[in-house]
Amino acid sequence: MVTGHFGLAAGVKAYERFVPLWALMVATVWLDILFAPFWAAGVEDIEDVPGTDGGYGNVIIHADYTHSLIGAAVIAAVTGLLVVRWWGRLGGIVIGAVVFSHWILDLIVHRHDMPIIPGDPGAGTVGFGLWKVEWAAITAEALLLAIGALLYWRAARQVSVAAGQPTRRADLAASVLFLSGGIVLATDVAVS
Repeated sequence: MVTGHFGLAAGVKAYERFVPLWALMVATVWLDILFAPFWAAGVEDIEDVPGTDGGYGNVIIHADYTHSLIGAAVIAAVTGLLVVRWWGRLGGIVIGAVVFSHWILDLIVHRHDMPIIPGDPGAGTVGFGLWKVEWAAITAEALLLAIGALLYWRAARQVSVAAGQPTRRADLAASVLFLSGGIVLATDVAVS
């Protein structure tokens, strides 16, 4: 779902132009970035779905802290508070919401492996399991990417036109965003 997360960040940038795109991109995968040291320390884990060799959507993620509902909400709130210094209160709210959007998008694709309470999978886990239908998950990711790139492109062109500047930079930026996201998605699918 990395490509879908980036598509959402690009779509947000179209409406919240004062927050840098790089910050929105980092925010949208912040839970995964924080997952890495937890995984390296053996606190959180990934395993292949039984009977598969892993790959796109064929994993069960045991991320009891970074990907639990409460954990994601706390991480989003703390991150939002930290960035208020650079982008003000609204920027903090936007970044916090984008961080939390990761959990919502993961809820749609993950199997029933996302806990509600950190460290207590017995309290209940959730996940709608779109990954079980690979073509539907890939389509959803591609649509998020396409819509996000389109919204970003349209907003960037409006800014250029309003400033009396050529739209080539906006066209190039949106094209790079769309193509790089497409490459990431294609690579992710091909590796599986």
